[in-house]
Parts: sequence; C-alpha cells; structure tokens
Amino acid sequence: MTNGLQLIGPTTPFEVIVIGAGQAGLAIAWHLRRQGRRFLVLDASPEIGHVWRSRWDSLQLFTPAEYDSLPGLPFPSEAGTYPTKDDVAEYLASYVAAFDLPVQLNSPVTELARAGDHFEVRTTQRSYFAHQVVVATGPFQTAFVPEMAGGLDGSVHQLHSSQYRNPAELPAGPVLVVGAGNSGLQIAEELSASRRVDVAVGSRPRTLPRRVLGRNLFWWLIRFGLLTKPAESALARRFRSGGDLVIGTRRRALKKVRFRSRLVAASEGAVRFTDQSTLDVRVVIWATGYRRDYSWITVPDVVSDGRILHERGVSPIPGIYVLGLPWLHTRGSALLGFVDADAQHLAHRIASTERARAGSAAS
Repeated sequence: MTNGLQLIGPTTPFEVIVIGAGQAGLAIAWHLRRQGRRFLVLDASPEIGHVWRSRWDSLQLFTPAEYDSLPGLPFPSEAGTYPTKDDVAEYLASYVAAFDLPVQLNSPVTELARAGDHFEVRTTQRSYFAHQVVVATGPFQTAFVPEMAGGLDGSVHQLHSSQYRNPAELPAGPVLVVGAGNSGLQIAEELSASRRVDVAVGSRPRTLPRRVLGRNLFWWLIRFGLLTKPAESALARRFRSGGDLVIGTRRRALKKVRFRSRLVAASEGAVRFTDQSTLDVRVVIWATGYRRDYSWITVPDVVSDGRILHERGVSPIPGIYVLGLPWLHTRGSALLGFVDADAQHLAHRIASTERARAGSAAS
C-alpha cells in the first residue's frame, strides 16, 4: 500500500518521515498533508489497523464514539456507542484512503541514524532520508512477561494479554490473570462468566464506570480538564499519583473474581503471592504490559534509560520528535480522539523548522 506515494530518488530526502501508521502517525500525517509537505509514513504492519485487529475479540474502546475522531474525519458510529477493535481498524484504514496519505506498509524500521545534515531511516527493504522524523510507534511496542514465568513447567498454558483472543481458545479450567490494568480486568471479567478467575495485583485498581450521574465519564473528565491539563500541573500530578484508571469494567462482574496479592514466585505448576499464599495454576495470562524499545535509534542524545528525551514531543536533537505516548503532554496524549492536540503542536514546529531550513538554503 502506497497511498498518494511516489517514491523519490534513493538519496533524495523527504521533508518528513513518520515512523508508525497508528492513530498518532496518521493524525500528524493529516497535518503534513494540509501543509503540502513531501513526507512518508512507514509502518511494519501488513495492513492499516493491524495492531487493533490483532487484539482480543470482544475489545471495545472505553471512550464513546463522539470522542474517537482524528482530525478531519468524524468517527462513523453513533454518539454514545463504544466502538469495537474492528471498528477502529476500519476507521483508520478509511482515514488513510480519505486523505490519500502516503503510507508504506511492510516496512519495519531497523535504525534511525544521522546522515550528514539530515537523517537516515533504514528498513528491512531499503533506506529513506529525511530532514525531520516523527517517532509515532506508540506505547505498545514489546510485550513484557516477567522472568518468573520461566519457572512454570510445560503443563501450564501461558500467554501474554496481547495473545489472548477469546475464552474458547484457552484450555478448560481456572485462570490466573497477572495484572489489573484495563486489559487485565477486561479479560478477567470476560473469563469470569464461564470459569474461576484469580487476579494477582499489588493493589486494587481505581475503577470508574462508563457513566456518572447520567453522563458519560469522558464528559466529566473534559469538563474538569483532566484530559487536557499538562502533565506538570498540580491537578495532573495528583491524578497520576494514584495510578491509572480502569474504566468501564463492571464491578458486579468483578465480584466473581478473586483478587490476590502481588505475585512473587512461580515454580513448576504453582505460584506464590506476597501474603505467602499459593495457587496451583493451569492457565496464566500475563497482563503485565509492554516495554518501549528504542534500541534502533542510534542518533546520540535522543534516548536515555530506554526513553526518548523530549519536551512536549520535541527531542533535544533538532528534527526528531515523538508522538502518541501516555502523558506526552496530557492524559489524552495517547488516546485516539485526543492525540490531535499534540500532533498539531508538532506539525507547527515541523513547519517552522522547514521554513528556517528553506530560508537558510536560499540565502
């Protein structure tokens, strides 16, 4: 797929390369298209929306459709409904088509390096060059499973939450879910309808319903500025100190789930918790999140301790940006319908840099 794309010479730089064709990459691509930039979006997947399609079958957004739009195209579902993962994947694919965005699929990036006064983006197929680069690979990069999982023997069926699809694909019997974020609790809720479920968690998560006092939760979050306050603000710091929110999981359904303390050891066919209780296990789902992997970025002074250094998405190295991470600037920075504020901010910075570069070249 190369929508709107005419590949230029092998060493002729694009003005901008965007790495990642998820919601963040497409949001900034829309702004770059409006600016008339020569740009390219690279993505490792075989199709737009592939990451969404690959998640568990019953997954729905916890934001209603009216809050799920990218710039320029309303989400095509009725207000108050909660889109499925396939709805989101189809929306992203239609978004690329609607604005003829230049996306190059099947192009995993293996290195981002300095190349003279611009950057080289190497993929498994070829290299591309650009004056500026936006890293929009998102927060879900490398599935994380703790080392203790290796202590369980082959009789225990183990998988990361990213590999879970539906209850029918699991062996019969009880399930231990390790982790109680949104994914962990949604999976636990679904499984609890047909089998015993234990959830291992350090502390009970903060859960909120989808609706509060007759209005959608996000109406309240927007009204009180909880989605738009900068991460450094006092309100945002207070919001973050309690950990992330789990939204939409039904408390009544969770009454069927047995909550355990933190998992500390796993050996053969059993696990042990911090309260020294033990549990024989047959199926374990590791809802233990993801780790970011920026080892492919070899430009000096961009990455430190595994994280991209940035101030609201602008790295210390002129011309490199990051977009679509949780709390990049606000709570909404990684959410489908709220990423545009950061995308617009970076698009303005990109335009200013390109104007300065063009002016310097002309003088």
